[in-house]
Amino acid sequence: MPTWNSRGLRGSTFEDLLNRTNEKYAEHQLALIQKIPTPITPITIDKETRHITLAYFDQKSTVDYIGIVQGIPVCFDAKECNTDTFPLANIHEHQIRFMEQFEKQDGIAFILISFTHRDTFYYLRFCELMQFVTRAREGGRKSFRFDELDCGFFLPEISGILVPYLQMLQKDLNMRD
Repeated sequence: MPTWNSRGLRGSTFEDLLNRTNEKYAEHQLALIQKIPTPITPITIDKETRHITLAYFDQKSTVDYIGIVQGIPVCFDAKECNTDTFPLANIHEHQIRFMEQFEKQDGIAFILISFTHRDTFYYLRFCELMQFVTRAREGGRKSFRFDELDCGFFLPEISGILVPYLQMLQKDLNMRD
């Protein structure tokens, strides 16, 4: 069973940026997005600080965030990548199944990727993710490269918004019509 401290707090900086972005969106009544906590069972607790130092995951989580944007249900996961190659193994099969079921219920599912070494964010549409997943299942690459991504879905820089993904969500919606 995976332990809580086995990979440190990878992704916590990106999640902090997303949490602050979601707070800003909520303040302006643009969206109501909640971070979904991963359920854990503590194994070891430091008696002096009362901090959990070792734990295991109770169950497989679905995605990192879920909520509603102007009446549209959305769910998404946040991933970090420090190279130009993103391994599909970073997106678990149970997450793909959940996002697929979410989309079948007329929700919008996507992945936000922070390419840390390039200091840029990408909105990976579910349909684009499935193209990469299908390719891997058919014996192709089990990853995708930065240069394979749709250049129209890199997040723009917007003053006051740390991870401005709502514009890409709107673009995703427009492409579905």
